[in-house]
Amino acid sequence: MPADTPKSKTSTVEFLLTFAIIFLLANFGMKYFFPDQGKVLPPVVLSMEAGSVAQGNDPAVFIQNNTEKDLTLPKRCPQPPVNIAFITVKADGSEEKADLMANASVLPCEELSVVHPKQKVRVSLAGWKYALFEQNGKYEISLDLPDGFVQAPASNRIFVNFQMTEPGFFTKLFRTFISRPLFNTLLFIGSWTPGRNLGVAIILLTVLVKLILLIPNQHALEGQRKLQELQPKMDEIKRKYADDSKRVQEETMKLWKEMKINPLQSCLPTLLQLPILIGLFYVIKDGISIETSRHLIYPFYANLPSPFFVNSFLGLNLLTPNFWLMPPLLVILQFIQMKMMMKKPKTKAEEIVVQPVGARKFKLPKMDQQTIMVYLMPLMIGFFALKFPSAVSMYWGASTLFGIAQQWYVLKEKMKV
Repeated sequence: MPADTPKSKTSTVEFLLTFAIIFLLANFGMKYFFPDQGKVLPPVVLSMEAGSVAQGNDPAVFIQNNTEKDLTLPKRCPQPPVNIAFITVKADGSEEKADLMANASVLPCEELSVVHPKQKVRVSLAGWKYALFEQNGKYEISLDLPDGFVQAPASNRIFVNFQMTEPGFFTKLFRTFISRPLFNTLLFIGSWTPGRNLGVAIILLTVLVKLILLIPNQHALEGQRKLQELQPKMDEIKRKYADDSKRVQEETMKLWKEMKINPLQSCLPTLLQLPILIGLFYVIKDGISIETSRHLIYPFYANLPSPFFVNSFLGLNLLTPNFWLMPPLLVILQFIQMKMMMKKPKTKAEEIVVQPVGARKFKLPKMDQQTIMVYLMPLMIGFFALKFPSAVSMYWGASTLFGIAQQWYVLKEKMKV
């Protein structure tokens, strides 16, 4: 028998995937909780969230205080907390800077008065993006530091550059056919919602999108269930032709053809609906403020009042992350959905029997790739919910709840394979 049988190859792939997931999570955790371990950093660091920003997206800057004392910043409202200059490149290659000033911010201007020791704060410039960043090109973001935060002979002004660019072809295509229709549909639903409540509008929009995607998603779930029902026969083929991987592929294709099963049935509809779900996610994440989403609004909604939505729902502020309700709720809902999606007939190979000396034997689930994902994915979603606004978590929760209902219907449906 060859050393590398299909079964051993599968186990190796599962091990590598599991190792890769654990490694990435550990690496992400180290960077998140200990981002500057072992580095010698200047007293204050100014950095951009993205070095290149497409028109319509929100530029944001990070201010990181690496000292042991508070960094006090001057009051600048209605100006942004940092200095902004546009850089023009002349014909001879030299640069000319022009300081930019804003009379007002389209969002409430919140003063950033202090950055505490070892703290890194994100400063969004979304409120000034239509007033100061309308022109494509190179911009300089700078910050004047007070005495005691600069090591001589360095200047007391730190700066960082970034590029404002024209949106690419696919970005324009995505906005035209996905982001703009979804955002304006949210405005339409909100205009008919009592009190223009954002939470109710998000739930209704999520249900509407799910109903539109009902048929392709139903085909995907049915295809997935057919493959699960057929899994015992596929395992039998692998055992029968364990020495011949080519024969395993041929017999598997033959079995699919005999049973009239298309493996793409379970993934192609999902791929088709994925752009819509991504668009809906970003519309809710970034488009809940009309004043910073003017590039997405259709002309007949141009004069809507701002703020348009009421951002409170069931005592939650939908614009800020929630720590006590949404993360654990999403973990539970995502676990239920993953458990239902991974449900398959039990076989002896899926159980590990443990029989200590002098004790009753008990069974543990086999920790394969699917089992790991059932427990890992909900925890990841819950972790992301700690960072995202509650509006995004509400969308995800409503979407998951709808998916659970649809999955339950597919599991109860009589299906012959």
